[in-house]
Amino acid sequence: MARLDRMADAKDVAQVGAVLGREFAPELLTAVWPFEPGTLQQGLIKLVRAELLFRRGVGVQEKYVFKHALIQDIAYESLLKATRQQYHQRIAETLERDFTRIAETQPETLAQHYMTAGLAEKAIPWLQRAGQRAIERSAHTEAIGHLNQGLLLVRTLPETERRDKLELSLQIAIGAPLIAARGYAAADVECAFLRARELCGPAVGPGTRFRAQWGLGAFSLVRARLAAARNLLEECLELAH
Repeated sequence: MARLDRMADAKDVAQVGAVLGREFAPELLTAVWPFEPGTLQQGLIKLVRAELLFRRGVGVQEKYVFKHALIQDIAYESLLKATRQQYHQRIAETLERDFTRIAETQPETLAQHYMTAGLAEKAIPWLQRAGQRAIERSAHTEAIGHLNQGLLLVRTLPETERRDKLELSLQIAIGAPLIAARGYAAADVECAFLRARELCGPAVGPGTRFRAQWGLGAFSLVRARLAAARNLLEECLELAH
């Protein structure tokens, strides 16, 4: 920390870079830099000369890497909490607006920045996208992790129609990877689809209702709760019509 303190403007570069991560692209750092543009390049040069940062690659592959994770941690922790949150929000919004490929391929990165910025409601849709991408790769445990994280954040929101809509979407989404990872008869499967059905208010469309009913019906069938399964799946047939 003493070395950073002695480097003045380079300290700001290290702090912003630390919020970006252990390694970061200069293009992204430039896009989120909150100070005078000229100070950025000077700070990078000082950090590289001091061997606190290393420069790797050329062109679109160029990136800066902290020499040690400890250096990144020190720079990150030297920021006030409010400032860190502002930087995380700035990074997430910049990625969402200007770096759409990263947003599409790494939605969990945006979710993490929004979460750390204290913006749970903005983080939840990105966690759901991350879960969906994991499902598409058959990475079911990873998908469950992302979607469960989204459900935890939902519980921190005020009880509104918007909150219920977010939770319903997550509960429906988590059903498929739970079935794939743990089987139709897993208790978690029943909990997810049961809660989804509870959240299906009058404004919810038949497609969403169908998915909640079908999940419960499949669970009941495999658990040999045949009467319940028949009732649920007959309701699915009505919804399908």
